[in-house]
Amino acid sequence: MFNQVVIQMGFWTAWLVIPAIFELSPAIVAFFRNHFSKISSKQEYHPGRMPQLTVIVPIYNSGDTLYDCLKSIAESNYPKHLISIICANNKSTDNSFEVYKQAQMDFRNVRMQWLEANQGKAKALNTAIYGSTGDYVFTIDSDGTLSKDALLNMAVNFNKHPEVMAQTGTILSNNELIKNSKKHRLLRLEEYYEYAIAFLAGRTVESKDDQIFTMSGAFSAFRRSALMQSRLYNVETVGEDTDMTFQIRYYLKGRVMLCPNAIFYVEPISGWDELYVQRQRWQRGEIEVIRTFLSEKLNLKRIWSNFIVRRLLVDHTVAFLKVIWLFAIFVLIPFGYSPILIVMSLLLMYLLYLFIGFLNFTNVMHYLKFDPIERKYFRNHWWVTFLMPIYNLIVSFFRVMGVINTMLKSGKWQTDNFKSEYLAAKKVIKQDLKRGKRTNGKKL
Repeated sequence: MFNQVVIQMGFWTAWLVIPAIFELSPAIVAFFRNHFSKISSKQEYHPGRMPQLTVIVPIYNSGDTLYDCLKSIAESNYPKHLISIICANNKSTDNSFEVYKQAQMDFRNVRMQWLEANQGKAKALNTAIYGSTGDYVFTIDSDGTLSKDALLNMAVNFNKHPEVMAQTGTILSNNELIKNSKKHRLLRLEEYYEYAIAFLAGRTVESKDDQIFTMSGAFSAFRRSALMQSRLYNVETVGEDTDMTFQIRYYLKGRVMLCPNAIFYVEPISGWDELYVQRQRWQRGEIEVIRTFLSEKLNLKRIWSNFIVRRLLVDHTVAFLKVIWLFAIFVLIPFGYSPILIVMSLLLMYLLYLFIGFLNFTNVMHYLKFDPIERKYFRNHWWVTFLMPIYNLIVSFFRVMGVINTMLKSGKWQTDNFKSEYLAAKKVIKQDLKRGKRTNGKKL
């Protein structure tokens, strides 16, 4: 009896353990590497001269957030006379220009320029790049704010690492907006934790190994000389930030790194529909870029020599396993599996993912030493770790749907949200059931 239980449990639980192993290994590696690394809480810049910066802000109907974004740049601790801001308007139809004019009046110590660009974020960025000046070019989204020392910390990193052509900052949800949330506060806390773990537990190790897969489209920085040698942002993909990362890595043979103490605070997610659309867009962009750059070089033989292969295995194959076998659980009982056995197996899997979550929690706590206030907020919400396995499973499902939709639908920036796809699927199922009833009626 005992042997039969072990065999039954092991047969299907193994398919859930495999994805966990792929997530457990990086968490353990990050734990040891991050805890034995020295974290600097403050950086000072002492070059022969301070470099000039251009900060590009692509704008599309950003009237509600643009002022705070520009204010965060103007109030940074970088010398104001060395900052130029280009607002690249992407065919806005709201009051974004009026907000820009008000900011221009209020922050006269920073040079600001309004630039009309063609529709599309990539096109807006490319237009602004041609108008950029100085040593470094920063790109930030208009719906977020920079930490006070973000620009300085990135400039320091460029100075310390001459081989680095581009950097990505740390993205965190704005905790003040989370505190004031009236709806979806729990979802926003989970997103906050997800971002903190992704950047301060995952990408910190990736950066040390020169394995950054993609820069954040919300906040990145470039040596202008390298940017002008690139093919600029690809207007044919929704993953233009990933495409630029690959250009620097494979065309220019340069290095991309993370600057963990350069934080960009984004607006929290508005709800499940936005999360569904966002993750599908990210998944589509990843597939499009890899297909362009590495379609002939990807095979399992390179799993240890090419980190992109490992990334794809985790993002696609393993995500499929996790989602498919979870749904398969519901058909195990008719095949003779004990409900108690299934519940016990699920509980063990939850505890395994919880262990991974607490490893990541300690990694983030270690890295957030440079920001005591943010560290305290993260620590005070430690209980969110217990919810992350469920949240990550839902996100895995969204990503799997993104892979499927990439094969079935043409690419565009705005895709169908979860509600619209659910209603479409429900309609198809109803039609199929009606057809089945008519067919059975004729046979009878």
